[in-house]
Amino acid sequence: MGKAIINGIQIDFSEGTTILDAAKKVHINIPTLCKHEDVKASAACGICVVKLNNSSKMLRACCTPIEEGMNIITHDPEIVSIRRTVLELILSNHPNDCLKCGRNNNCELQELVADFGIRDEDFEKIVSDLPKDETTKAIVLEPSKCIKCGRCVEVCQETQNVWALSFLDRGVETRISPAGDIKLADSPCVRCGQCSAHCPTGAIFEQDNTKEVWNALEDQDKHCVVQIAPAVRVAVGEGFGLKPGVNLTRKLYALLRRLGFKAVFDTNFSADLTIMEEASEFIQRFVYKKGPLPLITTCCPSWVDFMEKFNTDMIEHFSSAKSPQEMLGAMAKTYYPQKKDIDPAKVVVVSIMPCTAKKYEISRSRDMFASGFQDTDIVLTTRELIRMIKQAGIDFINLPDEDPDHIMGDYTGAGVIFGATGGVMEAALRTAYSFITKKNLEKVEFLDVRGLKGIKETSVTIEGAEVKIAVAHGLSNVDYVINKIRKAKENNEPLPYHFVEVMACPGGCIGGGGQPYGVTDEVRNARIKGIYQDDEGQQIRYSHENPFIKKIYSEFLGSPLSEKAHHLLHTKYLPRPEYRK
Repeated sequence: MGKAIINGIQIDFSEGTTILDAAKKVHINIPTLCKHEDVKASAACGICVVKLNNSSKMLRACCTPIEEGMNIITHDPEIVSIRRTVLELILSNHPNDCLKCGRNNNCELQELVADFGIRDEDFEKIVSDLPKDETTKAIVLEPSKCIKCGRCVEVCQETQNVWALSFLDRGVETRISPAGDIKLADSPCVRCGQCSAHCPTGAIFEQDNTKEVWNALEDQDKHCVVQIAPAVRVAVGEGFGLKPGVNLTRKLYALLRRLGFKAVFDTNFSADLTIMEEASEFIQRFVYKKGPLPLITTCCPSWVDFMEKFNTDMIEHFSSAKSPQEMLGAMAKTYYPQKKDIDPAKVVVVSIMPCTAKKYEISRSRDMFASGFQDTDIVLTTRELIRMIKQAGIDFINLPDEDPDHIMGDYTGAGVIFGATGGVMEAALRTAYSFITKKNLEKVEFLDVRGLKGIKETSVTIEGAEVKIAVAHGLSNVDYVINKIRKAKENNEPLPYHFVEVMACPGGCIGGGGQPYGVTDEVRNARIKGIYQDDEGQQIRYSHENPFIKKIYSEFLGSPLSEKAHHLLHTKYLPRPEYRK
């Protein structure tokens, strides 16, 4: 521990603490633009400058460790003037189209400019005319709005290990772009949207599909149905001033009906359906040796994209089960119209997801048209739903609670935990254990696969057999797991794992690229807590005990892994070795 003074306040600090973090502990906020809790400090923006008492030397608080005996000034007329000048210089390279920007009223630059009361532009305006890149159909890159903070590059390269984004050129010509100055869709980008979630301005944001949804709802010839993902319910309230983790499931059901949807389903239901298929697939491989181990989960489209590009030798290990989004889409175009005597050609399936990559998933292969139509028609992120609610003028928070359409809306605790890292693994093990032993677990929680540790390794015993498992989230953590599998196969050694879960985004879907801005580990933990509280509050916590899951098999699918289930609920993968690093 050491002692220092900040603005006349004596503080204690531990070694390695930055001036920025030390100031926060005594409730002093130093403005930043480039700093984010998830990435290393780059000191790129220069707004966080502070100075030592009786010294003209300026220090950047985000990356300067506080030292014994320092007497630091964080705010005085000189510092405020410097920060104002930095902001004015940034604005001189920034377009003035806030009203049309995807981050209007939710922009860190806009907020700081307002705080500093900047009304005039004292520097010559030099704004690039670089075009938008909308080629991924999931995220939009608008380089003219880039402030060169480096957050997106850091998160893409270090957190996600994708390396789709980099800085090109120098000086005032510096710009954000895929390496080689190619289109984003032609780069290694896996559409995870973590760049957009960490961008402080409107330089990277999700493709907006809200107009398509409004148009479909207005079309009297369309029968619009909707599904909501597990992670959406514990994050959507943040758009209306609620704390992260508040569960608004039943208010969402009411809201979506008021928006005009004819039926309201829940992706948690199809998560239960996914578990029926995936747990059965695991048993085929683990018990009956029909297929290679380990089995690797495939609910995350960014992870599937990453695997097809960079780990093509692992395709044989991938579960063929589609994601819950796509399973529900297929059922909404087949089972649901059959039960309700509706023309499936008129059914429009809208999906509310925490993820930008889900926009890509709905057309990633012909398997996503298994119903004879596009199974899922439109995907909205949580952020887009928040905008739609505000456009509709609905007092969302005060709506009465409602139920979903039970045919594909009721879910178990196992279905909802899909939203958190480790949740797919835990849900699958609950059902796999029951299928193998013919009895349910006395204790359903698998605590060792929970939490924000990047790689979680453990094992469980089922009927005397050890099942070795691994859970990874954040794509930079995947290489460790995959390389252990690869090495064991090459050296003909015992397998390090039998079952592996991967989620591309840190924290899993609760930290998805389409969730409300401002994500940190504190926010992730709050959302995760809300997810597990939902699980604990459910009367049924096993996917195979969901009565509506039993009904859909008895009336329509037959059994897990049946021919019909394979046609509608499973997919294949395409090696794309041209992306191999």
